[in-house]
Amino acid sequence: MAELVGRSSELARLDALLAEPGRPELPRVVDVVGEPGIGKSRLLDEVCARARRRGLTVLRGRATQYEQHVPFQLFTDAFADTGPGGPAAGPALEGARSLLHGGRHAPGDPSAAGAAAARFGLHRRIAELLTDLGGRGLVLALDDLHWADPASRELVDHLVRHPARGKVLLVVARRERQTPTALTAALTRAADGGTVLHLALQPFSERESVEALGPGVPEDRARQLHAASEGNPLYLFALVHAHRTGASPRGLAPGSHPADPYSAGPDRAALDPAGLPGGLAALLLEELATLSEPQLRVVEAAAALGDHATPALLSSVTGLSPRDLEGETGALAARDVLRARPGGGWVLRHPLVRALVHERTAPALRTELHRRAARELARRGAPATERARHVEASLTGWDPRAAEVLVEAAARFAPTAPATAAHLLGVVLTHMPDTPDRFARRGELVLARARALGVGGNLRESRDLLHTLIETSGKDHPDLRTRAVAQCAVMERYLGHSPEAGALLRRELSRDPGPSPAQAVSLRLALGMSALLTASYPAARADVAQALALARADDDPAGEAAALALAALGEAYEGETGTAARFADEAASLTDALTDPGLTDPCDALVWLAWAETLLERYGDAERHLARGLGIARRTGQLHVLPHLLTCRAFVHVTTCRLPSALGAAEEAESIARAAGSDGLLGFTLAVKTLVLLLARPLGDGGAVATGEEAVTAAGGGKGWWSSLAWCMLGHATYASGDPYGAQQALVRAGGGPELPALQPSIRPGQLDTLAAAALAAGDTAEAARRAAQAAEEAERLGLDGQRAAALRAEATLAEHHGETDRAVRLLDAAAAEYVTCGQALWEAYTLLRAAPLVRRTGQEARAAAMWHRAHRIAVGGGARLLVDLAELVRPQVLAGTPPVPAQLAELTARELEVARLVAEGLGNQDIAARLHLSRRTVETHLSAIYRKASVPSRAALAGLMTRVGLGTGT
Repeated sequence: MAELVGRSSELARLDALLAEPGRPELPRVVDVVGEPGIGKSRLLDEVCARARRRGLTVLRGRATQYEQHVPFQLFTDAFADTGPGGPAAGPALEGARSLLHGGRHAPGDPSAAGAAAARFGLHRRIAELLTDLGGRGLVLALDDLHWADPASRELVDHLVRHPARGKVLLVVARRERQTPTALTAALTRAADGGTVLHLALQPFSERESVEALGPGVPEDRARQLHAASEGNPLYLFALVHAHRTGASPRGLAPGSHPADPYSAGPDRAALDPAGLPGGLAALLLEELATLSEPQLRVVEAAAALGDHATPALLSSVTGLSPRDLEGETGALAARDVLRARPGGGWVLRHPLVRALVHERTAPALRTELHRRAARELARRGAPATERARHVEASLTGWDPRAAEVLVEAAARFAPTAPATAAHLLGVVLTHMPDTPDRFARRGELVLARARALGVGGNLRESRDLLHTLIETSGKDHPDLRTRAVAQCAVMERYLGHSPEAGALLRRELSRDPGPSPAQAVSLRLALGMSALLTASYPAARADVAQALALARADDDPAGEAAALALAALGEAYEGETGTAARFADEAASLTDALTDPGLTDPCDALVWLAWAETLLERYGDAERHLARGLGIARRTGQLHVLPHLLTCRAFVHVTTCRLPSALGAAEEAESIARAAGSDGLLGFTLAVKTLVLLLARPLGDGGAVATGEEAVTAAGGGKGWWSSLAWCMLGHATYASGDPYGAQQALVRAGGGPELPALQPSIRPGQLDTLAAAALAAGDTAEAARRAAQAAEEAERLGLDGQRAAALRAEATLAEHHGETDRAVRLLDAAAAEYVTCGQALWEAYTLLRAAPLVRRTGQEARAAAMWHRAHRIAVGGGARLLVDLAELVRPQVLAGTPPVPAQLAELTARELEVARLVAEGLGNQDIAARLHLSRRTVETHLSAIYRKASVPSRAALAGLMTRVGLGTGT
């Protein structure tokens, strides 16, 4: 390989990354951008060569212009790289190939699609396999990303946002203006966050151009050529070729301005059909003019076949015998027209050469080449997914057999590559005659295409397609129309158009004859869900009740369970705790009695039930139903419910202090929401992720605020659940960052005004706790007192332990401000006990850290230390880095001069420590109950837990232990 000219600054930065790939503080992804011909591929050549010299594993893939509907083509090309520095074998590489093969040929029956083949599960598995491959360092270089198929782009997006762990460096090269906006945005966000190094390649300087041309070109002429090329290396070397041969191709003559093949300017007229300036195209094709007829036949076939250009298929398509083909390909390889691919195939030297040949091939011949390829692949038993692109390229009219191939391929692609599935179905619908006898079949294909478009993130196109189907179905096809309405309502909801969704659903319910009972249940539940998202559930109570009645009358236990679950969630959201609990009990009893297949159709029931149980602080039940719902959703490909299940799991795991798993669930939910293209859903998932990041990141980290800001931007200015939650979480993150004024503004915005009328009632005390603290920090004591009193009133109405604890903490903050330390300690003790009761370990730890310095101030040094140790243990064990840092901040106030607390006592809660201390003072159970305002039975329960945790056999042994460590002295 010739030495690379220029790019010294870029190579210096890349060398630093190659020296220590995967180092945490260095970027994990390199984004090389530039105009066509600027030298992106040449820079990737150099990076790969340097990586190999350092002993790193190198995999290189290239997207291709004519395979943009072949799922994961970019990655399958990379994992087929078995050249120097590429691992020819090994379980990790074989696993990656197998996984991508499964992604390209996933079975059409979703029930057969295992979790590993699911779209987003595949992304995670590829990242894990890259980690396995990167034991001694791995460079994954992906060229021409702008041409990548949608499935490959999604996978790149995942790897940008969630880089593979270990010594893995991803390097991508692309044309910026041709890269889809979503991928550009992901790379830009990551560059702003420091995980992506953005390298924009600039034209050669005059000195670099002269150096690149070498001594064979006089310096004056080299300067003229540089000026004509404007420093673009591809144009520069084309001009040199013209100079040496005496040619002066139009558009590339020295002194002229080389046309930009992707501009819309006046030079566009000089473009070749392949999108290149005519002169450059002439130069690239000049060498092909002298090919023999068989050689040209091979070249045209190779351009059409792409990665199918194996010797066997080339022989079949060109009609050349294997022996003759071997001679012709050998001659073409010697002239560097063809190059060998891994696995024995052939490829044209450069994508531009392929584009020129493909565009210059006569259309009839091009169609025939693809038809022969499709026929030969079918004869060999290749699956529809392999044949589809050749079948599509050979279609010239309606062909039922070809259409069935494309429909079958679309069904197989749908779970992992919905954009490709939608494209293939669009091809079929374009060619299918629009006649009455085919209306039902067309309708089914439209529904399937709309579903694929929606899952792939094209919500508006999906909605528009369904609108057309709804209107054209009329009275002649009521079942098709109702299904289209139900599907369209989901699209409208994800687009943030819940009122439109409601109107559409009510219109369908009012038709005569109306939908079947099962369909009516589904439509009324959709009405209830739309109302819940717009914080207007009371307006839809009657619809949910009617759905429940219809399901019971129709002996539909799955529909009944779904109606009960949605009723439970609606009432829990509204703060009607008793009613919600009754519905949740019924829903859980019925759901638990149903089989998984029985729950598959209304899988939303498990979403609604789990969220209702979460709001009711029944975390064990919620976890059980979340696990079941995730299993069903993954097995059956119901991606629309996954973000809701995953955000609920993240929320539960935050509350119970399991931050690493909470972050994993939140990030997966975010990935699905981004792919779905729903701003509102993205805002909701980012809101939950904001809370996770706030607690999982170090004190002072800005990630939570940045994510919260993106959440409120995505959720928009609506007044629904998703928007309100986003503003709430931004408020908490803003307060933690030291901006009480910003926190107040965000929380008031979440509540729809100073009196918070739109704030979710079921979590209002927790938000009021932060508002009270922010008001105090801002110096407004009266406002803090008002918010604390409001929190106490709201918590009393709810009757939920965790919300009651938040209200107690708000009162404690106010008491501490007024210097009432003893009262503040009592309030925080009571709050910690409430958190223990409901299982909110994270907030128990936070409350203990708030209380410990105050307890120390009252003279109870050993007890304060024990509280600190328990909080620290919970925070460290749960990965709550914010609380770990907070513990370190208060450590000097709590532990100065205090003997270490035995590990067996560090397990005790604050209430259990208090009971144990009173035992050491000689009080009996009844006296302890009276002192602590507990029942005797509660004291006995605490003692049982204390004996178990402290590993003591009796009351006397406990008293002795407490005395020995200084906790039984009454101090």
